[in-house]
Amino acid sequence: MNFQDLNKIVCTAIDLSKNREELWCNILKSIKPKYACEIGVWKGEFAKILLSNIPSIKKYTMVDPWKNLKDWNKPANFNTIEFNKIRDEALENVKKFHKKTIEFRLPTKQAANKIKNSSLDFIYIDGDHTLRGITIDLITLLPKIKKNGLIGGDDFTKNIWQHGNKYDPTQVFPYAVYFSEANNLKIFTLPFNQFLIFNDADKFEIIDYANYLSLPINKIYNKPIANFISPRKILPTNLKKLIKKIFCK
Repeated sequence: MNFQDLNKIVCTAIDLSKNREELWCNILKSIKPKYACEIGVWKGEFAKILLSNIPSIKKYTMVDPWKNLKDWNKPANFNTIEFNKIRDEALENVKKFHKKTIEFRLPTKQAANKIKNSSLDFIYIDGDHTLRGITIDLITLLPKIKKNGLIGGDDFTKNIWQHGNKYDPTQVFPYAVYFSEANNLKIFTLPFNQFLIFNDADKFEIIDYANYLSLPINKIYNKPIANFISPRKILPTNLKKLIKKIFCK
């Protein structure tokens, strides 16, 4: 597959899709990947959709530690008991396809040691979206992709404060763009907060179907006003009255 063919496939998929699941199914039906991998499986819902709709897939590698991570400050970092339930749900969702699935209950770096280089047609990244996480995922996984293979991903958000002030910022965007530039790869910005990297190692290019290039810097990095809590809203009632008495004489 060359870039021109991929570009036509992506354009058609965008026109036909109403959500991210439809988008990737429409892309992959034309690509016909045999060996796929998902990083960050969660409850296995996305895996089930791909395995149900992409019959070309022979092996689907699922990578997820499914455990509490002390250095991961994101909302989905539950306790081990909850993660065991989530993993059970994931395995149940793909039970029908158990002959096609491989599970690595490991972080990306450890799981990658068990995956052969240049063995995968498609990788979907939906794991640790912090700067550290997406850096490790992309750098570690690029050697695992075949020439002209695809790396897709979720949470390619236009503002890094996806989960507000309490949590680490989500930096899949813009990091995936810089990663593509560093490795002379083409990257598509897609609707529904998705990205697609084409492993052709020809030249860096951004195919900007979701209008990321027009974003001003403050739209990307500034904390949304909604995330800030006015000090007046968190002051005790008696202190509010005292301040009002002092300053409103």
